[in-house]
Amino acid sequence: MNTNTKPNIVFLFTDDQRFNTIHALGNRQIHTPNMDWLVERGTAFTHACIPGGTSGAVCMPSRAMLHTGRTLFHLHGAGGQIPEDHKTLGETLRAAGYHTCGVGKWHNGKPAFHRSFSAGDEIFFGGMTDHWNVPAYRFDPTGRYDQRCLYVENFFTSNKTKAHGCDHIHAGRHSTDIISEAGIRFLREHPASHPYMLYLSFLAPHDPRTMPQQFLDMYDPSKIELPANFAPQHAFDNGELHVRDEELAAFPRTPEEIRRHLAEYYAMISHLDDRIGQVIAAVRERGELDRTIFVFAGDNGLALGQHGLMGKQSLYDHSVRVPLVFCGPGIPAGKTSDALVYLLDIFPTLCNLTGTPVPATVEGRDVFAGQNRDAVYLAYTDKHRGVRTRQHKLIEYVVNGQHTMTQVFDLVADPLETKNLVGDAQLVATLRRELFRLRDEWDDRSSKWGETFWKGF
Repeated sequence: MNTNTKPNIVFLFTDDQRFNTIHALGNRQIHTPNMDWLVERGTAFTHACIPGGTSGAVCMPSRAMLHTGRTLFHLHGAGGQIPEDHKTLGETLRAAGYHTCGVGKWHNGKPAFHRSFSAGDEIFFGGMTDHWNVPAYRFDPTGRYDQRCLYVENFFTSNKTKAHGCDHIHAGRHSTDIISEAGIRFLREHPASHPYMLYLSFLAPHDPRTMPQQFLDMYDPSKIELPANFAPQHAFDNGELHVRDEELAAFPRTPEEIRRHLAEYYAMISHLDDRIGQVIAAVRERGELDRTIFVFAGDNGLALGQHGLMGKQSLYDHSVRVPLVFCGPGIPAGKTSDALVYLLDIFPTLCNLTGTPVPATVEGRDVFAGQNRDAVYLAYTDKHRGVRTRQHKLIEYVVNGQHTMTQVFDLVADPLETKNLVGDAQLVATLRRELFRLRDEWDDRSSKWGETFWKGF
């Protein structure tokens, strides 16, 4: 007898996937039929974003905000660790009776993973790795994860290199395949009588951009359209022109190289999409499509040639906007929303969709509750601060302790952020007032990241 009356949850989380990489949402160059299925069956938030990050590894705070529902400067853990006083999404759902299973990338500390999940597999405690040689853990009910696989053989060179903490290696198998297959095993074995939250955190399409050849063959680099805001180099020194991500392509950027990067990026996403389709099929085989909430999201965007940049270490839309789709019971189908939402809003939204009390530590908002924001706050290390309203964006830059640049964009007339309206003094003043208001609301003034920036204002 099936006694499960709560909706199940399948959370599909990707790494470095930009907001505009889904066919159904307007990218006609990419093949994503299963992501399209989620969009057509649910509600897509086309202006979902992250606030930025406090280090070049933007995904660490992004994931911490996702799992705690807390804002950027209220994350009290060091190095992406989530402290015990921040309730996590998995921990909260466990307390509400859910069996929670974590698979794939976890970048926020082993203790937080342990209290969040009652099951798991193919767990990668790190930021990035070779997709064909993932150092992973089996689920450890003790939470120690202290076994070690000392060496991993590189699939391409046969060289043995030290592996970080893990207990096994999948040499020659792609990360997207091992993560999706672990999720499917869970779906095939989990009893229907018990509600579950399956969290699948993929490593793709993060570089190194490698994938099975059949997906690379889907894209001819010579036919890939360059973004209209492609540039050989960034127009000024933003303080991060040589962070790791920016070294992935030569200077100056060339159209040919950027087309190749985009073809590989799209191929990785199509591979992801194919395996996501297999996960959806496993839910269908359980007869649970009508009582399963799917959440599809990415941790941050990626420039890949836009504004002469390659990475995610900026406050342009290509770096801070992410895909976000909900579908399932209680969620409008075939709808898009341009509401300004954050990834940290997923936590309270899932609580309300499942009838789970929202912890007092959560600061996000239910995306379906109609509490729309007029503006979102943006911050990257001690170098960039910004504010985005429904029409405009202001970005302020500090390099080497000096305020060096102000950018203002009309995002309705100029969505690719190419025309700086800094000469409009009244607009700049209005946006700065909003920036300062949100700075104080987010407690950025007293943070170590904000001290340098606010001098002179």
